[in-house]
Amino acid sequence: MIRRLRQQRGFTLVELMIVVAIIGILAALAVYGVQRYLVSAKTAEAREALGRIGKDATSAYQRESMAGTVLDPGGVTGATHNLCPNAAKVPGTTPKKQKVVAASDAWSGDAGWACLKFSMADPQYYSYQYTLTDAANFNAQAHGDLDGDDTPSLFELAGRVTDGTVRLAPTIAETNPDE
Repeated sequence: MIRRLRQQRGFTLVELMIVVAIIGILAALAVYGVQRYLVSAKTAEAREALGRIGKDATSAYQRESMAGTVLDPGGVTGATHNLCPNAAKVPGTTPKKQKVVAASDAWSGDAGWACLKFSMADPQYYSYQYTLTDAANFNAQAHGDLDGDDTPSLFELAGRVTDGTVRLAPTIAETNPDE
């Protein structure tokens, strides 16, 4: 009879508390992992867009242009390659803790973005800027504030023309990427 009662009894309070503690620890680890995944997904936007801007700058440089003057019969002019002019920050202010959609004319109405043939139609966490630092160097930047604490994230891709070829930095420089 005593043996039968011992076989039918349930879990002790200590055993249940141990199970609850294990579940709590696993839940805490899962929440941390999901948060890291979400931040990583958001910063991927900046890395991908800067990569596109770098490729677009390379393509724009490879396009040949010529002087806009009238040539005399038999006249000759050389083809030139130029980096695109500066492109204004789009959107004009850094998004804070939300996605924004830049006005389509912000991209197409700017000579730099038009030259690069770069635009974003989808909502974005970052604002983008392209700066020509001199005739042979440029810098593309993504500015964001994912958590809205006024500590911005900054991603930068540098490029330089060397021997008639655009060379991009091997990595994107990151300042406070997971802020």
